[in-house]
Amino acid sequence: MDLSVVVPLYNEEQSLAPLVAQVLAAVRPLGLSFELVLVDDGSRDGTAAELKRLQPEVPELVAVLLRRNYGQTAAMAAGFDASSGRVIVTLDGDLQNDPADIPLLLTRLAEGYDLVSGWRHQRQDASLSRLLPSRVANRLIGKVTDLRLHDYGCSLKAYRREVIEDLNLYGELHRFLPALAAIEGARITEVQVNHHARRFGRSKYGIDRTFRVLMDLLTVWFMKRFLTRPMHVFGLGGLVAMGAGLLISLWLVGEKLLLGVDLGDRPLLLVALISFLAGVQLFCFGLLAELQMRTYHESQGRPIYRIRDTLRGSGS
Repeated sequence: MDLSVVVPLYNEEQSLAPLVAQVLAAVRPLGLSFELVLVDDGSRDGTAAELKRLQPEVPELVAVLLRRNYGQTAAMAAGFDASSGRVIVTLDGDLQNDPADIPLLLTRLAEGYDLVSGWRHQRQDASLSRLLPSRVANRLIGKVTDLRLHDYGCSLKAYRREVIEDLNLYGELHRFLPALAAIEGARITEVQVNHHARRFGRSKYGIDRTFRVLMDLLTVWFMKRFLTRPMHVFGLGGLVAMGAGLLISLWLVGEKLLLGVDLGDRPLLLVALISFLAGVQLFCFGLLAELQMRTYHESQGRPIYRIRDTLRGSGS
């Protein structure tokens, strides 16, 4: 299969038929073998029934019905697992992404990139609740991950399958897919794409997801910096805390022996004790994290590197 178009859906009954028609109109003229993988993420409206109605009419349609609402990350992971294309394109099911931009993404991907991300340069969303938090989040994510993109939140993206196979999705990491791919060494670019105002229903996103984004961003930062060497962060912190506790203790012992100062009511004694114990705990956490990381890589046969290509001489 040349191409898989993966779309997660949640309560998009009214958008579904126009979405399918737009995707088919954009992709069929390309002459590629393709499939349209639609994932119903436990919708509470008639999305599942509409998928069942459309499936016999559209031979390219693959419908995946999840048992309950798991969230967009899980729905995208289910779509990736059900797909078989050498290239995977994702987009939202609310008609705000334009399927007519898919050929543009495929053209850029053919230039040698592993991931092409859409950039909604003229977003049709509310300024206060959507645009402002998005701009702040994009700058923060770019600074933390060292991957500068204008629009991390745009679902319209094109991936090579090998990039998707390198990623393990959980939590709400779907918005950090470019950063996760960059950790694996993917070549990434972005292109300006169209964005339309929502026609049906209401947005599933709000300003309340800012906290979740920040927590996931910390996860991505840790994965980028210390995925294969967690001892470098826990062990260093532990050694610093133990060293501070030891120095304070030596200072207090010196005061006791040389000046006869009573240590029983000194808050500094408690600080020294807590620092030393916290340091021991952090150091032990580092050791446990190292063991877990070895289990993570060895149990899955997961390499700690990625090869882009191997060049051999004619005599090899």
